Amino acid sequence: MGQNQNLAAQIEAASAGHAGSPLFERPNGETVSRAALLEQADRMAGALAAAGIAPGDRVTVQAEKSIAFVALYLAVLKIGAVFHPLNTAYTPAEVAFFIGDAEPAAFIANAARLGEMAGGGRSKSRFSLEADGSGSLMTTAASAASFGKAVARDPGDMAALLYTSGTTGRAKGAMITHGNLASNALTLIGYWELAPGETLIHALPVYHVHGLFVALNTALLGGLKMLWMEKFDARAVLAAFAGAQVMMGVPTFFTRLLAEPGLTRESCTGMRLFISGSAPLLNETFASFQQRTGHAVLERYGMTETGMNTSNPYRGERLAGTVGYALPGVSVRVTDDVGRELPRGETGNVEVKGPNVFAGYWRLPEKTREEFRADGFFITGDQGVMAADGRLALVGRAKDLIITGGLNVYPIEIEQALNAMPGVGESAVIGVPHPDFGEAVVAVVVTTGADAKVASEADIIAELSQTLAKFKCPKRVVVLDELPRNSMGKVGKAQLRERFKALLVS
Repeated sequence: MGQNQNLAAQIEAASAGHAGSPLFERPNGETVSRAALLEQADRMAGALAAAGIAPGDRVTVQAEKSIAFVALYLAVLKIGAVFHPLNTAYTPAEVAFFIGDAEPAAFIANAARLGEMAGGGRSKSRFSLEADGSGSLMTTAASAASFGKAVARDPGDMAALLYTSGTTGRAKGAMITHGNLASNALTLIGYWELAPGETLIHALPVYHVHGLFVALNTALLGGLKMLWMEKFDARAVLAAFAGAQVMMGVPTFFTRLLAEPGLTRESCTGMRLFISGSAPLLNETFASFQQRTGHAVLERYGMTETGMNTSNPYRGERLAGTVGYALPGVSVRVTDDVGRELPRGETGNVEVKGPNVFAGYWRLPEKTREEFRADGFFITGDQGVMAADGRLALVGRAKDLIITGGLNVYPIEIEQALNAMPGVGESAVIGVPHPDFGEAVVAVVVTTGADAKVASEADIIAELSQTLAKFKCPKRVVVLDELPRNSMGKVGKAQLRERFKALLVS
């Protein structure tokens, strides 16, 4: 029998030579060793197994960033179950959908959310991730038996289920395998020359691919220590530069750091690498950061379904406005609408293939077939242009995706909620430039008739906030007499984006 491909087993093996070394360091100087994390994960695994969680079962988690969250992630993988993280901003209505679709064997959240969800959901077991109290997994794990060796998994076995919405409004669960996660992390460790003993500033959320898989998995498999921050604070991160070498962030991190007078070449003396992703980095931000610090930010390109696909080089020129070259083992091409590869320099659909590409959409075989070419390439939905030397630049998104502060927002979900409101005949939701978040959500609505009245802007936003996460809610609501349309009757969102591009930056 070959080596166990369970990612948890691989992380344990990678930690064997330095289990006692610090893995986490909090801003107050407190440290947690690799051995302590692995021990906590083992006990949590024992508690979950005792609760009847079996290999292949989904475990839905909506909890704040913590070291216990990381231990839970490893525990779920260790028992062969499937980790299903949810954004902490999701409302009970949104969570109810995900639970109904994933049908988890366990739901883990804070006590307040467990109480809100008491009447719904199909999970058999419910735990809180708080230190104590009724139903605390921490308390249960403290007295649980050791689980022992990780359940054997093959590279194609599902390790995580992450939902990504689509233009139809129906969220799709991307099935991420142990092989996807391990191959992508190991590739990034080599490509970015991450070295054992280096310190990574981790200020990203952990319900998202960036913080959970890119940052965490590379640190766990690569022997890095993490400066562990529960949220991004520009001054705290700036102070942390003195004891770190690597930072991974979203564009908002860099714009906020640039607002700090203390961001200088001297403050970054010990830093080796700044990496940006999850949303496009503006050319102006790239140039300003390089001028202030002497560091060219390394931008890369990934998505929920694939992990990381391309990266600007660690050794070599990093060009603003580009996302670099295909990572080792990954194939990237730009095609026309029927999948024929286009000549270099022409704009088309970005398609990718490799060990990083997900296994398909959860319980949606027809959708999975639609999104893959016959030769195995995944159609990302992004538009791009490839230079003669293979360097990729993204030029747009085919599915009207809005990325605000590194988080994906799909207009159809908000439009459906708006169209159900009294007085609203139709709506169009767009992303417009925002100085802090990169993009922000703006809703354009039309009344049902000449005499119809819609609620005030504030009331509309307040009503949406009852069922939608805060980051999805519009920053502004604009009322028009009619929406622009093309000859086929399709709403001209490009025209709306152009018309309102200065709405939040003027």
